[in-house]
Amino acid sequence: MNIEILKSDIKLENNRVLLIPFENTRNQELKAIIFNNEIWKYMGMFIRAEFDFENYIKNTLKDKENGVCYPFLIIDKKNGKVAGSTRYGNIHIVSQKCEIGWTWYGKDFQGTGLNKACKYELLKFGFENIGFRRIQFSADQENTRSQRAIEKLGATQEGIFRNNYVDSEGKSKNDVYYSIISEDWKNVKTQNFSEFNI
Repeated sequence: MNIEILKSDIKLENNRVLLIPFENTRNQELKAIIFNNEIWKYMGMFIRAEFDFENYIKNTLKDKENGVCYPFLIIDKKNGKVAGSTRYGNIHIVSQKCEIGWTWYGKDFQGTGLNKACKYELLKFGFENIGFRRIQFSADQENTRSQRAIEKLGATQEGIFRNNYVDSEGKSKNDVYYSIISEDWKNVKTQNFSEFNI
């Protein structure tokens, strides 16, 4: 596994999306789309004020510095705007695995095909360049929209983790877990992402 690559500036791109490191100064552009409670309904927290936004930026960068995650800004190549954020998280070097998640998009960028383009680049780079053996996804059990989006990627549902986390309002939440493993990737890439395999 090429873990050193996670210490470099990773840029991922196809004809639909550009992913750049989160610490880019363009992270301030997230402010234009981040203040929407619907985005944060299933994220375990809410971004409602300037203070929340600054904490979100600070905590994301701190987690990257501590090697917990590698976060990205998502740029919509149709208009050049910052559309949201995603990351490789829960990076576990010994087990050669991570979780793709903490993904959110501004309202105008949802349902536009941007998510699939983004996840393709993350999966391809994760398996083919970093060398993860397992990439997992999770979604709040009540968030059926995210579950459908994950299933469209070709991920296998593995089960429900009960009381998996406590949200910022003190509620226990269940998560549905999915994975794609390295042995799956060739077929998943061909069957679910053929439009990107040019």
